[in-house]
Amino acid sequence: QLQLLESGGGSAQAGGSLRLSCVPSKYTNSRYFMGWFRQAPGKEREGVAAITYYNGRTTYADSVKGRFTISQDNAKDTLYLQMNSLKPEDTAIYYCAAATLAWPSAVLDPQQYNTWGQGTQVTVTS
Repeated sequence: QLQLLESGGGSAQAGGSLRLSCVPSKYTNSRYFMGWFRQAPGKEREGVAAITYYNGRTTYADSVKGRFTISQDNAKDTLYLQMNSLKPEDTAIYYCAAATLAWPSAVLDPQQYNTWGQGTQVTVTS
């Protein structure tokens, strides 16, 4: 069974940067989309960014457009989320996810993804 492992979380000041990484436990080409999601305390999990596994097409939530960049390195089989111009409201647990069973109808909908990492904490202080 495919597992995902995130790394790179931590603390940053507002305006700073962090980069998250996600590595799968094994190679599989049965991945339609890969995505990053986040969940802040008391809030629902929300989609941040997604990327089509086969052609690298990206989608972003409005709240992170122009600040975050999702990318994938197929040679390293690694997914990244570069986060710049961080804001305190970006504080959350960030999850890597994969949609391996079907093409998502809404690529930032967490319910469209069937495989999840354990999450990594990102804290942004003002």
